[in-house]
Amino acid sequence: MENITGTELILACSAIGAGLAVIAGIGPGIGQGIAAGHAAAAVGRNPGAKGDIMSTMLLGQAVAETTGLYGLLVALLLLFVKPLVP
Repeated sequence: MENITGTELILACSAIGAGLAVIAGIGPGIGQGIAAGHAAAAVGRNPGAKGDIMSTMLLGQAVAETTGLYGLLVALLLLFVKPLVP
């Protein structure tokens, strides 16, 4: 059995942390799909309000997407910026 050095442990934990951070993209994906579905149903009920519905939906989706982008940023930082490696 081979001993794991501190550097290898840090790199392994960084990879595991990056994988967990990418999971943050699941929530925004589900939320945006639900929002788009409800917006499509709302346009179907009231086609005259399409512009208002679409602009409100797109604004909400942009806000929701920031969570996924933050998760991606954290994952990239953990993978490619290794400040604790001696």
